[in-house]
Amino acid sequence: MFWQLFYTYLKIGTFTLGGGYAMLPLIQREVVDRKGWIDEKEFLNMIALAQAAPGLIAVNSAIFIGWRVGGWKGVAGAVLGAVLPSFLIILAIAMVFSEWKELPAVEAVFKGVRPAVVALIAAPLVKMARAALKNRDDSLEISGYLPLLISLVAALLIWLGHVNPVWVITATILITLVVVDIVERRRK
Repeated sequence: MFWQLFYTYLKIGTFTLGGGYAMLPLIQREVVDRKGWIDEKEFLNMIALAQAAPGLIAVNSAIFIGWRVGGWKGVAGAVLGAVLPSFLIILAIAMVFSEWKELPAVEAVFKGVRPAVVALIAAPLVKMARAALKNRDDSLEISGYLPLLISLVAALLIWLGHVNPVWVITATILITLVVVDIVERRRK
């Protein structure tokens, strides 16, 4: 299992630009759709945990998937596969970038890659929003649009209001606890 996880995350890490969020669609395609190591609902939960935990989302997801699939050996394979491409690419770029950074072709490549990175990050966000609406917890009788509304308000507070994400996350947790408590009290 070490080598399967290592190769899967090595492939993802090698062919992804834009960091951990850009990796999410590739991770989902590999571990959910192709390999079937976890299902879509567990993948969404893994993303939430990976975002909440300190560290890089790609490494956190590698730890989660690695542990789920292969225990400690799985964690080692997945994490090594996830970080090795970035490490080697950054090392190579650092060795030659200072000489090439002023070349127009290099500047053009970096400018050309930016829209693709934005799309790679936006795609999983849209997919997660759709899945959140589809997989909402009907037992709590919470409207499927409430999570979408909370996400939108949180994004606007961080983006336009320049509110620290830590406060937004804390407030979101507290609001969720209050809403669940209210729903549970109404049910009783």
